[in-house]
Formats: sequence, C-alpha cells, structure tokens
Amino acid sequence: MYFGEGNSVTLTQKNRFVTFSVTAFPLLKQRGAVATDGEAFRAVLAQWPSGVVIVTTGAGGHWHGMTASAFSSVSLDPPMVLVCLARGTRTHNLVAESGSFAVSILGKDQAALGRRFAGPDADRFSGARWQAGQTGSPVLADSVGWLDCRVAHAYPGGDHTIFVGEVLAAATPRRVAPVLFHSRAWSQLADPLPDRIAVADTGLLAVLRARGYSGPRLAGIARMLRAAGTRVRLFDLYGDAPPPEDLSPATASALITRPEQVPAVAAAGAGVVEFRADEHGPSPEATRTAGAGEHGPILEAAQRAGLATVANVPDAFAPGREHRVVAKVARLAALGCDEIALEEGGSAATPLRVRRLIQEAAAVSGRAALRVGLRERHGIGLVNALVAMKSGVWRFDTTLGGVDGALPAEDVLFLAGELEVASAVDRAALVAGAAELERSWGSVLPGRTYRFTN
Repeated sequence: MYFGEGNSVTLTQKNRFVTFSVTAFPLLKQRGAVATDGEAFRAVLAQWPSGVVIVTTGAGGHWHGMTASAFSSVSLDPPMVLVCLARGTRTHNLVAESGSFAVSILGKDQAALGRRFAGPDADRFSGARWQAGQTGSPVLADSVGWLDCRVAHAYPGGDHTIFVGEVLAAATPRRVAPVLFHSRAWSQLADPLPDRIAVADTGLLAVLRARGYSGPRLAGIARMLRAAGTRVRLFDLYGDAPPPEDLSPATASALITRPEQVPAVAAAGAGVVEFRADEHGPSPEATRTAGAGEHGPILEAAQRAGLATVANVPDAFAPGREHRVVAKVARLAALGCDEIALEEGGSAATPLRVRRLIQEAAAVSGRAALRVGLRERHGIGLVNALVAMKSGVWRFDTTLGGVDGALPAEDVLFLAGELEVASAVDRAALVAGAAELERSWGSVLPGRTYRFTN
C-alpha cells in the first residue's frame, strides 16, 4: 500500500493558492508485524500523554473552535507549529478557507473548557475571556500560552490534514501547570519535589537577646547553628552581632534599614544583607531602572561590598494581597535582589494561598530565588511547607525549636527526610541544640520533632 509519487493538494486561501507535492514511499511489511485494527491503534495511542489545546479560527468574522491534542512545534526559524484536523469537520474546513488559526494551551484548571470544545455545545465561547488575534482568530486570554498563525503549508495525512502554521504572534498570559489527556481521561502533572532544601535561622538570636542571653552564650549558639550548615541572622534592629567567627560568610546574615549599616554587616563576618520590603516601598515608575526607589541604595551598597541581598516581604500570604505582593516581587527582582523571602505574618497562610502566590511570584521573579518564612498555626505549618516545596521553593526561613512561632528548622528538615529530599544541614546537630535550648528554656519547646532523629 502506498501513495503514488507526485500527488498534489491545492489549498485555497482567500484568493491565493498554495500548491505542494507529496512524494510517498511504499510501506514495507516488517517481519513479525501484525496488522492492526482501529481499536488496537487507539488503545496504543491512549498510552501517550499529551497536552490539550483549543484550535480556533475567525473565518468570515465568526468564531469557531475545537479541542485537539495533535499539536506540535515544527521550526524555530521561522517559528512554525502544526495541528492535525479531521477532514470533514467544520474547524478543518474553516481553517482551510481562511488560511489562519490560533492555538490556546489549556491550564490544569481549564479541563471543563476543554471538554466543552470537545462536545456538541453550540455556545462554546461563553464563560471564558477571549480576544481576537492578529489573524482574527480568537485566543484564550487566560490560557497558559497562545499562538496566532497563518497557514503556510497543508499536507494530507490519511483522514486528517496536517496544517503547518507560521506563528505571527504569541503570548504566555499566566504560569500554571497544563492539563493533560491520557488514557481517555483528563489529568495533570504531578508536582516534583526539589532535590534539596536549605534552611536559615532568622529568629533565634533575637528571641534569646530578649530573654537576657548575651556574650559568649549567644556566640556559641550562633556558631553551632552555622557549623551545622544553617544560615543565621546574627543581628537586627534590636541587637548587636556576636564576635566574628572563622566560618563562611554565606552562613550569616544581618537585617538592616540603611545603606550606612552595610559595613557593619561585613565587619560581623556576615555575607548576606537582609532588608524589609514593606507596603511603603517604591512605585513601579520609580523602579524602572536599577538602583531607583527606597531599596535601591541598600542594594547598591551591598553589591559594592560584595554581599548577597535578601528582600523580606512581610505578611505576604494575607488574603487580598496577592497582586500587590507579586508586583513587589517583580520590582525587587528588577532591582537585582539575589533572594526574595515571602513571610507569613499576622494573617495565617493556607495551602491554597501558598500555592497561588508562589506560582504567580515565580513567574516574575526572574533570577531572584524565592524563599518562604512560614509559621506553625493550627497544625498546618508543615503542610504549607510541603506545598511550598512542591511549588518549587527549596529555601526556608525558620527558628530553632520554633520559639518565636516560626516553623522549627528541625521540623522542616524532618519533613524533607521523610520525603527523601536532601539537605546539607546537619539535622542531628540541630536536634542536639534544641535539646540543650530546652534545658535552659525551662519548658517544652514548640517544635515537634527535636526529640528524635530521622
């Protein structure tokens, strides 16, 4: 069985013609090959997971579309993609007539929309935000991504036509996992865990100073934490730093408010400058260039001193603040922050808010690494930490023993161990430190796992 050489197909595109020839080759019967029927063929293809797109066209000023999974990239230069459409369907005929189509890639929360375009619903475009593309074909405004294409080639493919489109416009409106189709069922990607995690202790020394700890005692605790691989906030607005240690500056940070304090950070043996990025930070107009705005001078001073920078966004997970926090993350990333910490404050974080905020923040953070500072509330602190890990975060701000309400470092590391996620931090050393702290604390610490090791 074969297609004869020189077969040609003519595609009409609004008063112009695209003619091409197809040279086919005989199908060679392989030894041991067994003829297949349609059911077996479909059963095999059902094992191949694919994304789901909606192919649309605006032929004659009327929108039409259908769900498809036969979609692929073809070329980068020029940018080209292909879709395979069944002959005889209305979408196929309209694409052939208009010479254009658009592809909208669906996110995991848009499976219902995909089902609607796969069914007989006559009003498919209702209930979603659509906009006309350059070719007049509609694109889904909140899709994972869309492409507006002009048909460049069309090839016969059995009972389908392979339309190759040159991409005229493209966009990625939002960052979210795609919906998948596999074994005739709708599904989504499983969120991978990080390969490793790191923890910083941002609260213990401040709490101990408030309880009267000072001098060599504070220095010994800070050294223990740093030697275990934890980055330690040596000082903040309410206390001085312990004496410098012969440890890596990367294991120590300091929270400051003015660029004039940067030399004190370096003098304390710390390699990381932290600062608060609250609601009164610079406007978008003021931060279009690096160094502008309220936080620019601190960043510039730290960068001149060769120190890493961390911007702490307070109460990031409060209801109704997502858009402002994401805008803040974008501005801080544009200023050149090395890390941006999303802190849980007076408003309790929830797994859904943690998930949504991290996904949105990751889309605008650029090269800046995201970290989170979570608290233990209502028994879901570690649940939030797990959600953060599965959302791509692997840096956590903690406090030994959880003595200030933050998630305890040893608990986060215990969770990581149970998930077989590695860490360079010596959890056993932290557990020993928490046990020692409990003896001087005078009561049981809030941490849940410091009495046992992995």
